[in-house]
Amino acid sequence: MRQLSLYVPEVAVPVLQFFNSPAGRFARVVLGLLLIVVGVWWGGWWWLLALLGLLPLAAGVFDFCTLAPLFGMPLSGRRFHEASRNRTRR
Repeated sequence: MRQLSLYVPEVAVPVLQFFNSPAGRFARVVLGLLLIVVGVWWGGWWWLLALLGLLPLAAGVFDFCTLAPLFGMPLSGRRFHEASRNRTRR
């Protein structure tokens, strides 16, 4: 019986490399701020969206990727770059 796997290295690695690039960090900060603004603007239960926006905002500001550990890569952006350089050298 064949197992279903969501991990496709050809797709996951370039996406993670983008998220850990300067442009990806900027995109995470913008996304986090956008979620916070929308959540505060709409009010009510939408404030939960504002709380959710704190995660991509913090990830972009403090240079960590919350998706990387799901694919066996380090959480830290600096360590991610080192690990991805080592994988491409093999």
